Amino acid sequence: MKMHLSAMVFVTVLASALPSGPLLAQGKFGTSTGNTKFSSVTPLENVNAENKKSQVILNTANNEIAIRMNMREFVFPNKLMQEHFNENYIESEKYPTATFSGKVDNAPDYTKDGQYDVSATGKFTVHGVTKERTIKGKMKIESGKITINSDFEVPLTDHKIEVPQVVFVKIAQVISVKAQYVLTAK
Repeated sequence: MKMHLSAMVFVTVLASALPSGPLLAQGKFGTSTGNTKFSSVTPLENVNAENKKSQVILNTANNEIAIRMNMREFVFPNKLMQEHFNENYIESEKYPTATFSGKVDNAPDYTKDGQYDVSATGKFTVHGVTKERTIKGKMKIESGKITINSDFEVPLTDHKIEVPQVVFVKIAQVISVKAQYVLTAK
């Protein structure tokens, strides 16, 4: 029993003394609870929605990143807005997900804690239309976690999202998107 306890203490001390950096540099990090928000701001009406179930995987060995979100997971303050979003604009039955897959362009040294300006270039698909995009953001590496924050815009015309003439002045033609993803080792 005493020997077993000594071995456990040794393993615990050894594990805490090992650098976590190389593991960060060679691992896969992810979340299934990423936060993606979007807003449409016009003089007549502001529309906001939030998806707290965005899925993200980052492979720190090759800098590949993939993001996927179910469009029906966006929650609006008004159920009617949510219904119109899914049925009339985004057509969630036909196009259930939005995705981004690409590479972190100017990847930081994942072994060093800090905050870094980054960008990722890849294929961004919304409403069944794929566009090559470079999205800028901030990456924070701290205590074995990677946090990614990004603000970017999505023009509706880029993804063939049509707004009916009746509500054209109530919905911005360029949607602001804010993302925050806290990734842990997988």
